[in-house]
Amino acid sequence: ELLVIDDLLSALVGIEGRYISIKRVRGKEGYVVFQIDSSMDLALQVSCDHAEKGRIYLGLANLLLLQELTRRIFPLCEDFVLASQFVESRSHFKTGLVNHALAAALRAFLLDYQAMVAQLEHQFRLGRLSVQGLWFFCQRMMSSLNALAVLIEKAMSNNTSGSATLNLLHSQAKAMAGDSAVRSLLEKMTDCASAAYLRMLERWVYEGVIDDPYGEFFIAENKSLQKESLTQDYDAKYWQQRYSLKDGIPSFLNNVAATILTTGKYLNVMRECGHNVQVSLSENSKLTSFGSNHQYLECIKSAYDFASGELLTLMKDKYDLIGKLRSLKRYLLLDQGDFLVHFMDIAREELTKKPEDISVEKLQSLVDIALRSTAAASDPSHEDLTCCVERSSLLKKLTSLKDLDCAYSSDKLAAADVDQPMTLNITGLETFCLGYKIPWPLSLVISRKALTKYQLIFRLLFHCKHVSRQLCQAWQIQQGFRSVKILGTPILRSSILCRSMLKFVNSLLHYLTFEVLEPNWHSMHGRLQTARSIDEVIQIHDFFLQKCLKECLLLLPELLMKVEKLKALCLQYATSIQLLIPSIEVAAAESKSKSGSSRARAKRSQDRDEQLKLASENVVMSQSILKFESEFNAELQSLVPTLSKSSQAEPYLTHLAQCILGVGIDQ
Repeated sequence: ELLVIDDLLSALVGIEGRYISIKRVRGKEGYVVFQIDSSMDLALQVSCDHAEKGRIYLGLANLLLLQELTRRIFPLCEDFVLASQFVESRSHFKTGLVNHALAAALRAFLLDYQAMVAQLEHQFRLGRLSVQGLWFFCQRMMSSLNALAVLIEKAMSNNTSGSATLNLLHSQAKAMAGDSAVRSLLEKMTDCASAAYLRMLERWVYEGVIDDPYGEFFIAENKSLQKESLTQDYDAKYWQQRYSLKDGIPSFLNNVAATILTTGKYLNVMRECGHNVQVSLSENSKLTSFGSNHQYLECIKSAYDFASGELLTLMKDKYDLIGKLRSLKRYLLLDQGDFLVHFMDIAREELTKKPEDISVEKLQSLVDIALRSTAAASDPSHEDLTCCVERSSLLKKLTSLKDLDCAYSSDKLAAADVDQPMTLNITGLETFCLGYKIPWPLSLVISRKALTKYQLIFRLLFHCKHVSRQLCQAWQIQQGFRSVKILGTPILRSSILCRSMLKFVNSLLHYLTFEVLEPNWHSMHGRLQTARSIDEVIQIHDFFLQKCLKECLLLLPELLMKVEKLKALCLQYATSIQLLIPSIEVAAAESKSKSGSSRARAKRSQDRDEQLKLASENVVMSQSILKFESEFNAELQSLVPTLSKSSQAEPYLTHLAQCILGVGIDQ
């Protein structure tokens, strides 16, 4: 018995003895099995032989008990060896901070275990330890080390690290709810292992820094995505993918993972702006553990509230977010009317060229002149205004933007282009658009994608304004016929048609500006005042743009194509009127009639009337006006039922339907 106890004390710390040997398990690295030496079985066999011969051998029962107690202690020895090898393997550099911390905690536990073995050995040397006593004293460690061995086996089989190790510890601790001592031990191991993870989490939610040398943290950084892409790339994913959640989030952080990610992102934005983002830490705000008191959740919420409020204040106060949005409304949504009128007057010659022949530099200088000579000169943001000329029509541009919530078909677009000759020979008037220089961090809200949506609306409004101006010029030309009897002539039909076209275009402009853009802008502005985070601001702004695009018909292909065709007809009509009627001669006659003798004025007046009369009886003009009238009425009549039908699903179209219906009734 003394020999066996001596062997057992050695086996408890992973050392073989005379009667106890260690056998490694094949295919399982780190796993060993303790076995009783065959010589001990031989002694038992000899005792049994004596008993069979009828001899009394009192030591037989003790020998059987000795073997049984020895085998019962073997699992503790095996668990110690497994734990020791796990500590050694997980202390290597590549295994990560969480495994390092867990290995350190296990090492401390094994030191306590070895101290217990040393005390037992001391008792043995004093002659006070029996096998039964050894078994009794090992009971306290048996369940604890066995629970750790189960944990270690799972960790080794799955080769866990980082979040996976923490999840395993957390689940094992919950599974031991019935054993308070073991549960307490596993919770202690969890706290120790999570200490390194807490430091990573603290740096992220308090500084916006990823301090993760082994790739264990559940937030990944994509350094290839730069903030400059927000103003250059329509499909920029900087805000969504620069920092993202990885797989394997710790189970106790699942519900707040998005909040943690957002907190660090906000702090990063402020740091890149040169703003101090160091959070003043108090004792209550330090992340001490992921314990059951959920104190860490309160710390995370406080950090989020700070980062969110600080960034929102920075954007609104220092970078004047609302002011920039107002400027975009003023220029790209045509809220600044005098600037646009002046620009269209001075840039007409350049804008009538083909897109590839237009000098963008010249247009930019004309934009600057228009800005300085109107009320916009007092706006400090006007210097950020730029201009550009697209190479494709509005319909083709919409088709190229695949992410828009619309169903533009290439076949339908091709058919629309065939039906509209104006789209085949587009000019700068159809492709001109304004741009805006958006600095960081405002580019988070007003990204390249958002600015493109503003530009789509601008192109629609700008072209509508151009069509309206052309029709007004045609109307003014026809006013020269007031002194001529035009009853029953094509001029009368032309005047009525021109008035109907003007009413259509002006009704469309009124709908776009006063029924769509203005109310949606005020709604967005009100919601921005109550926004509590930049993500909420981005969401509100994107919703505003998407709603405006849809209500401006830009996401309704069937309706937009019909409207574009009607506008093209209006332009063709206005151009034809200016060519068919001798407007130059009329204007010259009127200007000369103000000077000279009475006889000369009378003669010029008579000549003018004769010219106007000849123009009013022009057969080509008569045929052209009848053709335009027929086509315009047909297109208008086809638009009204389509608009009425669409308004059932899209109630906001009711206003436009009523306006267009009014034009149709006039016709």
